[in-house]
Amino acid sequence: MNSVFEAAYAAWSAGARLRARRRRYKRFTYGDQWSDMIESADGRLMREDRYVRQSGKQPLTNNLIRQLVKNIVGRYRMRCAETGAYEADGIRQAALSNALAELDSRMLEEFLISGCAVQRVWSGERAGRTGVWVDNVDPEAFFVNAFRDPRGWDIDLVGMFHDMSFPEFVNRFAADDPGREAELGRLFETCASSFDIMTASGAELASGVSARAGHCRVAEVWTLDSRRASPDSPKRLFVWHCRWFAPDGTLLDECDSPYRHGLHPFAVKFYPLTDGEVHSFVEDIVDQQKAINRLMVQIDHIMATSAKGVLLFPIDQKPTDMSWSDICERWAQPDGLIPITGVGSQMPHQVVTNNDNNGAYQLLQLQMKLFEEVSGVSEALLGKGLSTARGTELYESQIRNATAALTDLFESFAAFIADRNFRLSG
Repeated sequence: MNSVFEAAYAAWSAGARLRARRRRYKRFTYGDQWSDMIESADGRLMREDRYVRQSGKQPLTNNLIRQLVKNIVGRYRMRCAETGAYEADGIRQAALSNALAELDSRMLEEFLISGCAVQRVWSGERAGRTGVWVDNVDPEAFFVNAFRDPRGWDIDLVGMFHDMSFPEFVNRFAADDPGREAELGRLFETCASSFDIMTASGAELASGVSARAGHCRVAEVWTLDSRRASPDSPKRLFVWHCRWFAPDGTLLDECDSPYRHGLHPFAVKFYPLTDGEVHSFVEDIVDQQKAINRLMVQIDHIMATSAKGVLLFPIDQKPTDMSWSDICERWAQPDGLIPITGVGSQMPHQVVTNNDNNGAYQLLQLQMKLFEEVSGVSEALLGKGLSTARGTELYESQIRNATAALTDLFESFAAFIADRNFRLSG
């Protein structure tokens, strides 16, 4: 088997934990916040929402994460509009042809959820037009060697999976060679009919690697190779080299970097990168979101099981000529009249439970406040609790202070955008 293909497979496998965490944080961001697996008292594993229902409660979701992410993305778009981020001479045309304002906003959303921002900058023909194109890369299809430098300067293997239809497959790798086209046709049929991608050694790639129906998944792998400039040259050169592999490890095509910058086409930023680990913005607030949801369930359960206007009507006070349904109907009327016998010592009365002393509401308010503090996004950034009556300068100062907690995140994303723009130029 090709050693580069094996290295790419190893890089893909090493990213399994990061991809699993990303899927969880994405579920929380878009409202699926009760699907974590937990262990019940009898040792069984089950979804958390099922456990809550078995406890006689209803799982409720108060999705604060989604609103928070939307607010940060909105703040970013406002900053871009204020600074004219897509109006510079070197990027204006690419921004228009690639809709970069929309593309970067979705990329920031991914950056907040998973801590990963990856775009692929390439040149060629698309939809009948030749130009330089930018695509957001799904972290589920991306792989890279384990690296620790937050700038990504220690990356020496990077790539992604592409799902290609047969026309794309042939156009990309057969050129005008009929014999090559027939060979690729047989290879495509084999790959497309396989449910899972298999390596040449028979090892199954991680779940989620299979191409969608009618397509073949192809691996694009870039490596930083070392070679002599010429057979008699004493100095060695580093060259970014691209290889395309079929699912079974067959080498389909290869070339050195065709770009003026001589690099691979991927702009990559993992945030924050500490000892090679990624811990995203959303990761910090998942536990607070879970605590808020559980408190909401508890409060809802308390309200549902508390007495709310229960009527205690002594039997010995019931008139013989009235049914219980008649009494209920008259009790509900604002001007209703219910005769009683006056025999018993206990008069009818209504029971309403006071739920204000259970402490759950105060705890919920505390968790909401902790949610703001952990996320770093205060009321001021959300446009709450601000009054222009205090003066414009104070208002602007509150906004600046509220944005300070997000400055590091925005600047890291700005470094990613600068790297992307550099690749656009070449």
